[in-house]
Amino acid sequence: MSNKHGSLSIDSDNLFPIIKKWLYSDHDIFYRELISNGCDAITKLKKLEMMGEYELPKDYRPKIEVIVDPDAKTLKFIDNGLGMTADEVEEYICQIAFSGATDFIEKYKDKANDDQIIGHFGLGFYSAFMVADEVSIDTLSYKEGSTPVHWTCDGGSDYDITDGTKDTVGTEITLFLNEDCLEFANEYRAREIIEKYCSFMPTEIYLTKANAEPEYETIDPADKLDTDTVIETVVEEAKTEEKENENGEKEVVEVSPRTEKLKILKRPVPLNDTNPLWTKNPKDCTDEEYKAFYRKVFMDYKEPLFWIHLNMDYPFNLKGILYFPKINTEYDSIEGTIKLYNNQVFIADNIKEVIPEFLMLLKGVIDCPDLPLNVSRSALQNDGFVKKISDYITKKVADKLTGMCKTDKESYEKYWDDISPFIKFGCLKDEKFCDKMNDAILFKNLDHKYLTLPELLKKEEEKNADENTDAASDTASSDDKAADAAEEKDERKVVYYVTDEAQQGQYIKLFEEQNMDAVILNHNIDTSFISQLERRNDQYKFMRIDADVTESLKEDVPEEDLKAAADSLTETFHKALGNDKLNIKVEKLKNADISSILTLSEEGRRMQDMMKMYAAGGMGGMDASMFAADATLTLNTGNDLVKYILEHKDSEHVPMFCEQLYDLAVLSNHPLSPDAMTKFVARSNQIMMLLAK
Repeated sequence: MSNKHGSLSIDSDNLFPIIKKWLYSDHDIFYRELISNGCDAITKLKKLEMMGEYELPKDYRPKIEVIVDPDAKTLKFIDNGLGMTADEVEEYICQIAFSGATDFIEKYKDKANDDQIIGHFGLGFYSAFMVADEVSIDTLSYKEGSTPVHWTCDGGSDYDITDGTKDTVGTEITLFLNEDCLEFANEYRAREIIEKYCSFMPTEIYLTKANAEPEYETIDPADKLDTDTVIETVVEEAKTEEKENENGEKEVVEVSPRTEKLKILKRPVPLNDTNPLWTKNPKDCTDEEYKAFYRKVFMDYKEPLFWIHLNMDYPFNLKGILYFPKINTEYDSIEGTIKLYNNQVFIADNIKEVIPEFLMLLKGVIDCPDLPLNVSRSALQNDGFVKKISDYITKKVADKLTGMCKTDKESYEKYWDDISPFIKFGCLKDEKFCDKMNDAILFKNLDHKYLTLPELLKKEEEKNADENTDAASDTASSDDKAADAAEEKDERKVVYYVTDEAQQGQYIKLFEEQNMDAVILNHNIDTSFISQLERRNDQYKFMRIDADVTESLKEDVPEEDLKAAADSLTETFHKALGNDKLNIKVEKLKNADISSILTLSEEGRRMQDMMKMYAAGGMGGMDASMFAADATLTLNTGNDLVKYILEHKDSEHVPMFCEQLYDLAVLSNHPLSPDAMTKFVARSNQIMMLLAK
């Protein structure tokens, strides 16, 4: 072939600045592009052999070689794929994006932050010009009688093609790095990048440093491979020792035999695993393999709770493994990683178009060769196909969890406390996921037993049925009252919950004395979660255990008997506390040891929680304290201290007792403020001094 000098098919003075500045967000990505191009060339050559159009040499071993040369400031990418003829170089390299490059330039030259380039322009090779002042290609096609080709371009609009000197089928790309990018010729940096992007590419990748001192190893002759370069045979003569035998005579015995070892050039080790675990059939994978893969990929030495192996061929090809890590107590601090691959080529972490937001709390890998990628392989076209993939992944996760709940409830319960924030977050973010998970959401009760929502509601129905049966034996007026209460309950079944078992211990004790139950909801996502459940189902509502004094805790006392006590105690407490806005109720509770209970309406509490969340997020807004008006102090007329206050309201000590009683009620509901706690401690000392006199 005669030498040829030509111009690229578009104005590269416009193209190359775009490539260098923004086509790829990470400059190191050229490694991935050039190596994956080599993998593609090898895959095509193997397919040609399968179709009978080419015969590979018997000793053929597909591989990609990366050679760094910091002294010469060059990088080489060598593959033994199908190579190119001069005509193919002209077509695939010189006519950059020949299917519409001019339109490409016009559309994107002024959009430095636009990431919607579609993928059929085929500009992967030109990512090399992000880091190189000059790039050359030496290639030899697999086609019989082909002439080797040498192509070179300095990043301008001109290129040169001449006959080359390459004598093996494949392609060698040489990058002459610019001064700002010499880091990419560093062996350790190269290894880091290859392991980042190419750890699971389907062709073995080897990294070497040009002119490096050779390294050696010794092997047993029986382990020698045809590819080994033998330097010498290392002989270790037999070792003998003089020992005394059983007859007391000395003799020479052999303690180690003569050995021969071969000293060879150290065998190169590929940087990648060409058959990652996700490509295998789940039936062929052991638990230890799953755990080892997790440790290797995510550098997390805490064992995952469990995993889901995705393996789908129709209607699209998708494989992967999703791991459920042990989740922290605060869902907003969970940092998951879902690595996305395309034909074992790493694309990016946590691509939101493919991975539903709540699944990003997990760790895992997903490989989908059918994904429509843009030119940089780093962003996805926005189409319905991507949504179908996202929906499929969500469905498989829900199927795994609901299946585990049905068939392996013991394990599911064991994992629940760790995975519940993830599941609840998923229910908040994805209605379809929520619908599937509805009967697989567990609630831990006061006995620390796990119940699904249907089981919880059934238990409540059975309890109400028993109560109604008991009520039927009472007087007619009591029957009417019970019926009214039952009718009111039927509007929405109440599920009581606890957020802090220690803090709300007094209320829990009251519930347990009346054979009542509650569930434990102590995660900061729970307020939003139960609000969503209520919106989606009008059959029940959630109330915190201290949101009200339930009928079950009260003695049945005529209302008029309490009215006089209520008027007197309200006046006394308002005066003693200096707060005439405080809601005060008077009841006779079944437990006479309880003097007072502070309750906060469920609506007021949730509003407070919302305000706290906004404040934590740095958002301004309403002051949570404005909802304190929803707090109610319920005084127990069956308690001796309350009786004393009622009967001695003019005593000099009553104001102090009122303050103490109020603070005790607050302490059973939530911690006191620092100032209130200081006063409480001082007042407690005063009261003890009164007893000591």
